Amino acid sequence: MSGAILALDASGAACSVAVTGDGALLSWREQKMERGHAEALMPLVMAAMAEAGIGFAGLATIAVGVGPGSFTGIRIALAAARGMGLAARRPVVGIDSFSAVAAQLAPAERSGRSLLVVIESKRTELFGQYFDEKLAVLGEPLVLAPDALLQHRPDGPLLIAGDGAERLPSGSDIVLARHALRPDARAIARLAATGRHNLPARPLYLRAADVTFPRSAEGAR
Repeated sequence: MSGAILALDASGAACSVAVTGDGALLSWREQKMERGHAEALMPLVMAAMAEAGIGFAGLATIAVGVGPGSFTGIRIALAAARGMGLAARRPVVGIDSFSAVAAQLAPAERSGRSLLVVIESKRTELFGQYFDEKLAVLGEPLVLAPDALLQHRPDGPLLIAGDGAERLPSGSDIVLARHALRPDARAIARLAATGRHNLPARPLYLRAADVTFPRSAEGAR
């Protein structure tokens, strides 16, 4: 099948795998977990590929979540994606966690609101990225305490999504998204198909002194 994409993510409290082809979802697997990503990921990949009825040689691209998120999970998913890409001689692209969460939100839920995607860091600070209602990036990614993140918000109503959203203080014009708690392989596959969000297949590290996307990916945002 032309345009088939294998997408995987282990950057949060789950392993997620999806296979798409010609814009259609062919298979999806998810297993929620805090630990054990290394043991769970490849069986999920093989089950998803079997259900889709596609061999690795039939893939056009492999897409992988590159974070931010769990350091260990990101490295596990990247190692698996690179290994499969090398063996199948297929390109491997990265999708950032912020975009993978934002892409799951329905236009009606975003309408009239800017968006803040908040990724859990397991530390005092959270990873955050602002978007406008059409999902255009607003400013650089942030690594800040919950209260400090909101000091960078645009004017007007705000929608918050991501697995760190509940750590933020609420307000009269702040709404938590009904879903989109973590990156999902289905969203990663859709974004990879557009080519606009593709990053290099390496971890996206965000630190207080260096909170930018890799230079080679700036034009893709």
